[in-house]
Amino acid sequence: MLQKRIDDHVSISRESLRSAQERFNAHLKKVGLKHTDQRDIILHTFLETRDHLSTDELHQLVKKRDAKIGFSTVYRTLKLLAECGLASEVSFHDGVSRYEHQHNRRSHHHMVCTDCGSSVEFFSPEVDKLEQEIGRKFHYDTTRHTFQIYGLCEECRKRD
Repeated sequence: MLQKRIDDHVSISRESLRSAQERFNAHLKKVGLKHTDQRDIILHTFLETRDHLSTDELHQLVKKRDAKIGFSTVYRTLKLLAECGLASEVSFHDGVSRYEHQHNRRSHHHMVCTDCGSSVEFFSPEVDKLEQEIGRKFHYDTTRHTFQIYGLCEECRKRD
């Protein structure tokens, strides 16, 4: 089972939620899509969780708020959230794409057990610095990166 993620803040503030909503609405306008109540429910549900969520897992949570919201609406909205930088896609050992919110979050990284699937999030200023150095070297203004380390956790090593 995937562990909950670490975070600087336990829950998202009203101000932060409003800021994310504005960012999402601006993106919708930019790509020619309408603001809808269903998209708002998906955004709020997504930002209020601390988990790495698959589309199906988010759909299950969203249906508790509005049973009429379909899987494809959740799928498309997650893609929109990723496009505007409010979400990022993470893949773990099981091949299922999961998403985590990125709004007002520090850059973090993952270690993933290839046996049981548990994950640990960690912060590394060194990796963040390396991103900036590589960006400068190749003349990029970097905005984000993903960094995952795979291996066997302590519990799985003990079982072997």
